[in-house]
Amino acid sequence: MGIRVISGIVGIALATFVIQTGGAVFGAAVLLLMFTGWHEYAQAFRHKEIPPAYWSGMAAMAGFWGAAYLGKPELLSAAATLFALWLMLEAVLFYRSFSVPQALVSTAGVMYVGLSLAHLVLLRFWHAGETVATPIGVMETGCAWFWIAMIGTWASDTFAYFSGFAFGKTKLCETISPKKTREGFYGGVVGTAISVAAIGHSIGYAPLPMLALGVAIALVATVGDLVESIVKRYTGIKDSGTLIPGHGGVLDRFDSAMFVVPCVYYFLRIMEGF
Repeated sequence: MGIRVISGIVGIALATFVIQTGGAVFGAAVLLLMFTGWHEYAQAFRHKEIPPAYWSGMAAMAGFWGAAYLGKPELLSAAATLFALWLMLEAVLFYRSFSVPQALVSTAGVMYVGLSLAHLVLLRFWHAGETVATPIGVMETGCAWFWIAMIGTWASDTFAYFSGFAFGKTKLCETISPKKTREGFYGGVVGTAISVAAIGHSIGYAPLPMLALGVAIALVATVGDLVESIVKRYTGIKDSGTLIPGHGGVLDRFDSAMFVVPCVYYFLRIMEGF
């Protein structure tokens, strides 16, 4: 427990520094997360004896990251198409050693890890150069929205945990995540909606859209958690990695954020009419 607490404190401090600093520091941190997340995914499916195309996946991570870092979200679809086609072509070119199931697992992993984590960069660099006043001072607009995404993710986890502990009776998805309950899920939705609306109000955003965003964050955060749980169950692993002592790997720690951050990013795109 002591290691878990210490590594958690260090992790929060480091994350705060990286998020607030932004720029190349943030970009480099996300690239490292993407490479590590893909490595964990590949290791998990090696455990299941369906090894993905490791180096092609690494190239895909770099490609997705590059599109996001250049501020060209339209290039993400081009990169996704390119790498999906290449991975299927690998099954043709190397059919004796690289099977169709391996190609499909590789394609799914590239999209799951690469596309989702690339949105961390897109959100943090949202409207680069613009600032917004917050209760703790002026910060970049993208930084503020990134914190909304992170706080919403943590609120969903926290409210779901305590609501489930206090009132939980009915299992939500017992075969995938035995500890989750419907009551905890409902508590997470309500708590996240109120938290996100309150934060939004404090920096001048309308309450109704922020309430809707809070509900969406709670929904997709739960889905992200369940997706990672089912992948771990299928591949027969306990944790995705050991990067963070007492907390597991990148996919363990960012499972919900991998769904929440794209959700917040496209919420902003929709609010601005794309």
